[in-house]
Amino acid sequence: MAQPTTREEFKDYVLRKIGAPVIEINVAEEQVDDRVDEAVSYWRDYHYNGSQQVYLKHQITAEDATNGYITLPQGLLGISGVFPLTTNLSTGSGIFNVQYQFVLNNIEDITGYNVQNYYMAMSHLSFLQEILVGKPMIRYNKHVNKLHIDVDKSFLSEGEYIIIEAYDVIDPDTYSDVWGDRWLQNYASALIREQWGLNLTKFTGMQLVGGVSFNGEQILTEAKAEREKMEEEAVSSLQPLTYNFIG
Repeated sequence: MAQPTTREEFKDYVLRKIGAPVIEINVAEEQVDDRVDEAVSYWRDYHYNGSQQVYLKHQITAEDATNGYITLPQGLLGISGVFPLTTNLSTGSGIFNVQYQFVLNNIEDITGYNVQNYYMAMSHLSFLQEILVGKPMIRYNKHVNKLHIDVDKSFLSEGEYIIIEAYDVIDPDTYSDVWGDRWLQNYASALIREQWGLNLTKFTGMQLVGGVSFNGEQILTEAKAEREKMEEEAVSSLQPLTYNFIG
């Protein structure tokens, strides 16, 4: 069967993966929905396929300048940086740019055989920029959706643009290929199996017709171990680049 492309197909796929319809899966529809939501949320937070790097352009308003913060769209996982608002030592246009002047005066060495001097000079300029000018301090929490920029308010000039480097979640409603992600399918299966085992533990020792008995404890233990193993793998090996400011 083809990979699922909708939420309903994903739920049916995962239930079949753990035994339905051959085995009755004693999990309510609401519980399945909750576990799928939980799986998607964890996948977004800890799997590199669950988020994407984006650049947001924002024009500063008078309200932004007064508040000292910018209201961002919902759904962002974290902010990894803001393009400098302060003066850059190497800025300048055309022939007045520091890098242009350096290359112009050392063009023979650079094109001939040696770029070490150029590399060291640019590294030193970057170091001076960091020491003398620095970077704007920012604070962000994804539940508040406000990016606080801790600089002198004179740098937040109305009408100016800033570029924000952020990580945005992948929305399954927009990108249906999400439902075919193998890790997400396996993780949702583990969560639903764990819920199934938890539901069955209240029937421990109860025998059905023919001597068949429930073994919810075994299902619960195996599913919990699988879930913990997958979570450990995600945290240690599958995360995207670390967010500098994650909510």
